[in-house]
Amino acid sequence: MEIPVIKMDQLYGDKRSETLALLHNACAQWGFFWLENHGVNKDLMNKMKGLVNKHYEQDMEKNFYSSETAKILGYEKVSSNVDWECSFMYRHQPKSNSHDIPELLRTTVFEYAEEVTKLAEQLAAAMSENLGLDKDYIEKSFSKPSVGIKVAKYPRCSHPELVMGLREHTDAGGIILLFQDELVPGLEFLKDGKWISVPPTEGDRIFVNLGDQIEVMTNGIYKSICHRVLPNKNGSRLSIATFYNPGADAIICPAPKLTYPSQYRFQDYLNFYSTTKFTDKESRFQTTKAILK
Repeated sequence: MEIPVIKMDQLYGDKRSETLALLHNACAQWGFFWLENHGVNKDLMNKMKGLVNKHYEQDMEKNFYSSETAKILGYEKVSSNVDWECSFMYRHQPKSNSHDIPELLRTTVFEYAEEVTKLAEQLAAAMSENLGLDKDYIEKSFSKPSVGIKVAKYPRCSHPELVMGLREHTDAGGIILLFQDELVPGLEFLKDGKWISVPPTEGDRIFVNLGDQIEVMTNGIYKSICHRVLPNKNGSRLSIATFYNPGADAIICPAPKLTYPSQYRFQDYLNFYSTTKFTDKESRFQTTKAILK
């Protein structure tokens, strides 16, 4: 089962319509997909990866393996409420916490967040357009979007059968853009009742998945999908996940244009149907909603 691949640059060329259709199908049928030719600077991505790995080796790795979670592994199954990961969170906007993250990463993580935020905005516009909404609908509905980056390593695990790297969950927010390890696997998504393994990243691909608020705003047309991370006994896995989320005070609801009409008398609908039977049903639903206002 091949995970959809979207070539972002083709949204701005002769293959725009075809690429929009591919994106719509990926959001509606999968809830996750790969992005290629996305415009995020490759050298910046490699620098970000190198600095995170350096910080892990200098600081995070030692602290993790000296933790109580790591010490009991091998003697007993770790609590089901524990994840085999070490991480920190960078909040980019609306208010930065750059002074709370490692100094060697501050400049680079800011630059990376700026570029990935622009990419998220482009995706939000394309998704809005696919749904027949104004291109800025999702961005405006997010009301001063919040952007944060979770930087994580899933350390090498001698007994991966005893613990989860990250327990299965859906993401609470909007659009998640993941730059992950190119060697070590572990990420899995649930598709049609089966766990699908997401292979390590090829080149500068970015993996995208949708959060709960996108599912709500699209009235279930686009999906937020359950996923998890399995630990690996052969290596540590890198994960740099950027969350493009609604602002804290954003009021979330389905886009009115995407909802069905509610509380109408069936005979009234039949009367309207008799003169519109051979027209598009979506237009009929929209007109019925307008009449009910």
